[in-house]
Amino acid sequence: MSTYSEVLSQAQNLTPDEQQQLLEVLSALVRDRVTTQTQDSSQRLPKKNLKRWRGFLPKRVDALEFQLQLREEWDD
Repeated sequence: MSTYSEVLSQAQNLTPDEQQQLLEVLSALVRDRVTTQTQDSSQRLPKKNLKRWRGFLPKRVDALEFQLQLREEWDD
């Protein structure tokens, strides 16, 4: 198996077109690996139990309105 430095040395000896092609292939490999890892990690995460939070607040809350209300209370 080649080491990083050997592969880098070989890549430097390629023509610019070959280097561009290599870059595209390596980018695709990395993209696929990241996508696979992201999918694997999301499958391992426990699902959020949203039903647990149902009824926690009496109604839907407008975030901006809530923030303004808090600031009014601070000013009192």
